[in-house]
Amino acid sequence: MPVFDRITIEPGKCGGEPCLRGLRIPVHLIVSLLAAGETSESVLANYPELELGDIRQALEFAAYHLKESIVPIRVAA
Repeated sequence: MPVFDRITIEPGKCGGEPCLRGLRIPVHLIVSLLAAGETSESVLANYPELELGDIRQALEFAAYHLKESIVPIRVAA
């Protein structure tokens, strides 16, 4: 299993969602912003407490968890 040293999960913070470095910035928010077309540079400008390594690790974390889970999809008939 990879080491995700920038990802923290605290029961009393953001409902226990995976966040970046203990900040109240959930991993899913960063991944969603990038998926919506934001650039890493714009995310960093809007969240100055983040570092480029945080964004990279958020993507790695999401990719790892998708690889390790089964996501059901409907096949169009």
